[in-house]
Amino acid sequence: MHLQRDGKILAPMLPVLVPMLRAEGGIDLTDEQASLLARMSAATIDRKLAGERATMMPRGRSHTKPGTWLKSQIPIRTWAHWDDAVPGFVEIDLVGHDGGISSGEFCFTLTVTDIATGWTVNRSVRNRAAKWVFEALMQVTSVFPFPIRGIDSDNGSEFINEHLFNYCSEQRITFTRSRSGNKNDGAHVEQKNWARVRELVGYLRYDTGGELELLNQIWDLDRVLTNYLLPQQKLLFKQRNGAKVTKRYDRAMTPHQRALADPTVGKRAVIGMNAQFKKIKPLALSRRIGALTGQLETLSLTKTPAPRKPTVNPTYNRRMHSHKAEIS
Repeated sequence: MHLQRDGKILAPMLPVLVPMLRAEGGIDLTDEQASLLARMSAATIDRKLAGERATMMPRGRSHTKPGTWLKSQIPIRTWAHWDDAVPGFVEIDLVGHDGGISSGEFCFTLTVTDIATGWTVNRSVRNRAAKWVFEALMQVTSVFPFPIRGIDSDNGSEFINEHLFNYCSEQRITFTRSRSGNKNDGAHVEQKNWARVRELVGYLRYDTGGELELLNQIWDLDRVLTNYLLPQQKLLFKQRNGAKVTKRYDRAMTPHQRALADPTVGKRAVIGMNAQFKKIKPLALSRRIGALTGQLETLSLTKTPAPRKPTVNPTYNRRMHSHKAEIS
């Protein structure tokens, strides 16, 4: 299973996970041992897992290119004010899988995160062309348990385009964009880019049809794991006193639990989510995701490396600059 970095996040889920894993045969415990494990404190969890936590991976590069079309008309707030306390208002972003080689065509992963509940769905595309990104967004919204009411994106041309603008207008979805150069405007989805995308499939280059297919198989399974079994905390209070910053968080809950607790989520959505939850086998799900990520890594490492861009010849550039100066 995926290890949480904070015992305060994992502890509330142990009473749910322990019975599920015992029923699946994933852990062999007596009733007394299971009871003790389910009641394990956050501090004890942190001590026990200290040696197992993965080291942080290097940060990726940004592939966002400014989109200018319709920029003057976005944000639009024609039908609803942005209300991130209500499920259905989402942030969207792309993660590039270039493997450190930005030349040529390579896959991107679209991440869609609901701000109120943390519900997150990913979908990979062959490149960041607007038509593929829009198609992926339609696939993502079709598996969301509740309707999308608002979409907030960065300023990339893959989002700021006619396809998405017209769709939001027709569906009466509030469409807004972040401020240029302010990554914190999309903090919720940026966090998921790291926690779910980078930690799961890493920083290798994925640029083939086979890798794209594996990526989307992983996201189909991870959607269940992330939203039903991985709890998260929300920041309730933040105050700075000089150099000291005080933060307070709520009790960790899964996106599924947060959606169930929200009175605006319809009964049909609740029934659908609960039916999905009852079918989950955590150990089998985790093993299947691990097997697919292993296949993806093998495929990437054994293929012919992508060609790099030709290196710049500084001597030639200096000569050309001197020649132009003499002519002028």
